[in-house]
Amino acid sequence: MRTHHTITLLTTAAATVLALTLTACNPQTSGNGKPAAPSAATPGPSSAPSSAAPATKTATLANFVGKGLQTAQDEAQAAGFYALKSHDALGRDRLQALDRNWKVCSQTPAAGASVDTGTSVDFGTVKLEETCPATDAPAPKPAGDTMPNFVGQGMKAVRGTLPANASITVKDAVQSRMVLQESNWKVCSQDPKPGTALSGRPVAFTVAKTEETCP
Repeated sequence: MRTHHTITLLTTAAATVLALTLTACNPQTSGNGKPAAPSAATPGPSSAPSSAAPATKTATLANFVGKGLQTAQDEAQAAGFYALKSHDALGRDRLQALDRNWKVCSQTPAAGASVDTGTSVDFGTVKLEETCPATDAPAPKPAGDTMPNFVGQGMKAVRGTLPANASITVKDAVQSRMVLQESNWKVCSQDPKPGTALSGRPVAFTVAKTEETCP
């Protein structure tokens, strides 16, 4: 009786081809069919933040007194100063809504100082047609329990010193005009009188335009 070995040989050859195919399709296996060891990852650059503090930059502050407010601001920024503010040098609490209409009377810090460029620079200003005061006029002090003397001071600044819930009336002392922009008016008279206890009572003022004489 004859024995056939053809099937056994074919089966062995097919198994060899299949093993080679699987090895080629799976590059993560080693030559002996076991998974290959993962390669070590290449470490990237360190992302730890630097602990070094930024260097402080200083510059000499120029003299801006006498210049237009807009020009002073532009030149200060060109020198590296960006923390700029301004105020009414006459103590009337007016806003510098259009910088080109105002001029610089004083500055803080003073000119010539070598300061940190992050320092706030404050300009005391008046309108172009006005005369700078010898020193900045102080704003009215906040009213406490008694009524201060507000005569001659700007009505807008005066209002800001009184309690937010105060009842206030303002009338034109010269004509029967409406008082629309209080920063352009000054106090001529007040009720109650200076030194009187406030205690929540209503407050009344008569006013005139800043350039006018009170009656």
